[in-house]
Amino acid sequence: MLISSIVSGLGLGSMYGLIALGFHVTYVVSSTVNFAQGSAMMLGAVLGYVFAVKLGWPWVPAAILALFLCAAFGLVIERVLVRPFVDRRSDAWLMATVAGGIVLDNAVLFTFGKEPRSFPSSLAVKPVEIFGAGVYPLQLVIPVVGLGIAVLLHLALRKTRRGKALLAVVQNPDAARLMGIDVRRVVAVAFMLSTALAGLAGLLIAPLFSVQSEMGTLFGIKAFAVAILGGIGSAWGVMLAGLIYGLTEALVTAYLGSTYTQIVVFSVVIAALALMPHGLLGRAAVSKV
Repeated sequence: MLISSIVSGLGLGSMYGLIALGFHVTYVVSSTVNFAQGSAMMLGAVLGYVFAVKLGWPWVPAAILALFLCAAFGLVIERVLVRPFVDRRSDAWLMATVAGGIVLDNAVLFTFGKEPRSFPSSLAVKPVEIFGAGVYPLQLVIPVVGLGIAVLLHLALRKTRRGKALLAVVQNPDAARLMGIDVRRVVAVAFMLSTALAGLAGLLIAPLFSVQSEMGTLFGIKAFAVAILGGIGSAWGVMLAGLIYGLTEALVTAYLGSTYTQIVVFSVVIAALALMPHGLLGRAAVSKV
């Protein structure tokens, strides 16, 4: 039971980390977060189901189109629900993104239906034995993909022109603007990347859970807790926190039962933040006086 719980926890943790990376990307670029991340995760799972199962498309093009549409959702969030309020120096973008997620959830509810759907996958049919424990191959793939995405994101930010432009905006938006970098475009790309990451998490986890319009709500809350726990300004801190959170959740569920999972895990999060207010790898903001 221990081995299967660890594998399951690493898979869940990688998924939480992917969604939380979306919070990280938008926060460091624009000092805002998209509270519709959980809805974006649900959108990825639902679109993947519609394209791959309902329409019978091959998995790869179905996943690519689903992620493209998730990124388009992120662009709409930034242009319609964040930018107008930021331009007016208002914090109302926070409630606007929450409302945007609720609107999407209900739109999917009316079009997709309320009934949970099964998302078949060849990687989640027959378990394989690891140290005497049976785990699905998909549970092994998810951590590899999650950590691989984190590494690719790290390299892209430091080796590509667009990545360097994003880092420049992170360090000093005004100086980046003077150097000819379109800050608005970079912020829009950050939001598109954040919702694409959430959509990818939805696609990966969908075969292990039921696909439904309400699936993103709790996942989004947990991912935000992970982002804060890891230090929302640190990408590696966010991923590390995701893995720790997922492992803790899986082990508590296995040994104490699902009744106590949320109580224990969120109590641990509160205690950890009390000891480390800026998260695992976060840093205190420096104020100029």
